[in-house]
Order: sequence, then C-alpha cells, then structure tokens
Amino acid sequence: MAASLGPDSEATGISPNPREGACIAQTGDAGATQFLSGTVPPPRPQNAVAALLVHWDGRYIMQLRDDKPGIFYPGHWGCFGGAVDAGETPIDALRRELREEIGYETAEAAQFTRFDFDFSPLGYPKVYRIYFELRIADASFRHFVLREGADMQALRGEDLLLTRRVTPYDAFAVWMHMNRQVSPRGG
Repeated sequence: MAASLGPDSEATGISPNPREGACIAQTGDAGATQFLSGTVPPPRPQNAVAALLVHWDGRYIMQLRDDKPGIFYPGHWGCFGGAVDAGETPIDALRRELREEIGYETAEAAQFTRFDFDFSPLGYPKVYRIYFELRIADASFRHFVLREGADMQALRGEDLLLTRRVTPYDAFAVWMHMNRQVSPRGG
C-alpha cells in the first residue's frame, strides 16, 4: 500500500478511515481481547528498535498496528520498527525493519533516546527499546509501500497524541521528541 495523502490526511493527519474517529473510546479489539482473556499466549518482551520518521513538514509517519493476537498493542498506532535479532546491532535491526515494513533503505539514523524495561518480576529479562530519528523527504515518503500493519499515515504530533490510540512507549517518545530542547550553538 503506497502512502496515502488524501485531502483530509494531508492537511490534518486525520484518517479517512471511519473506524479511526471512535478509536479512543473503542474497547474489545479482537487481538487485545484474546490476549487479555488468556486464550493467546502473551507476546515475549525483546530488545527492540523504533524509527521516529519525521516528515520534512514535521509530521510523524506512523503505522497502525495489525489487530491480531500475539503482538503488543494490536490496533494501536506506533512507530515502525521491531525486535533486534541475535547477533544484530540495533542500527542493522532498524535498517532491516524499515526495509521489511515499508520498503525504505536508510544509510544513517541518529539515536534519539533509549527506554529500558525491567520485566524480571514477570520472569522475563530486562530489555531496551532504542528510538532513532530519521528525517524523511516528501518524495521518499510517497514511495513507501506498507508491507506490515493496517495503515500508515503522516500525522501532526498533537493529532497523534490527542486523537489516536498510540502504544504508550511510542507516545512518550513522540512527546519527548516534540518537546526536546535544541541546544544553542556554542552552548
């Protein structure tokens, strides 16, 4: 699926998908219900990477996660990315995930932040999620092909955080990115 920039989504980042209008109040998504009821094994925490894909106009290019059991936060908006495979560096994992999910090849990405999670009380190891910032030209965005997920949109940060269900850690990373302080030159 190529990137969609219809009249509604280009100006406001609002999805033309009628399901999105009520997404915050929605409950009982199939994937989440099966996970919470215990009919599907919970996903296993792993080291992961995520891309803060920042369109040249400042919007965040986000993925609507599939609504299927066995993944974290099905049916939520999130950053593109995924697990770091054994023997893989975080930047190599990021490159692989972007290639697999949207057909995008990147040579460089700047690490923005890292979150560490301690799952040891649940019998799992400590894991990290590293966020990389990538500035995306409009021409590149228009060539993205969605290969994983239910939708892809470029959304203003405020619209994303106030009108969409977003994975909590990705929402926090976007909020941090929106509110970062750029240090003055020489300071």
